Amino acid sequence: MGARSKARKRALDILFEADQRGLDPLTLIADRLARGNEGAVLPEYSITLVEGVMKESERIDELLATYSHGWTIDRMPAVDRAVLRLGTWELLFNDDVPDAVAIDEAVELARLLSTDDSPGFVNGLLGRLLEVKAT
Repeated sequence: MGARSKARKRALDILFEADQRGLDPLTLIADRLARGNEGAVLPEYSITLVEGVMKESERIDELLATYSHGWTIDRMPAVDRAVLRLGTWELLFNDDVPDAVAIDEAVELARLLSTDDSPGFVNGLLGRLLEVKAT
């Protein structure tokens, strides 16, 4: 697993934990960084991902709600919700990551950490967002 893939996984861990505990992800990062060597190392790209997702969270959730036919954000499994938020941010708001890479990485995270149906769901939803990206 490459450095950016590991960073995505760590960012997903932060987003998921914050969601489950009802915490702000940025506060969770600050707490982890304040602990220093006590906690696991948090890659810089993980921080960039979480900060990006949080900065664009309203727009990301609006897009996910609009294009996830038959699913509300709250109805999605928590892991899928976090994966989709990460994938959407990389796809739409981070020009440093090729579109195909953003989608493939999100699908792989869903494959590793969620249900059997999740990779197809993530791929389909991010694919729809890619189609409307130009608009």
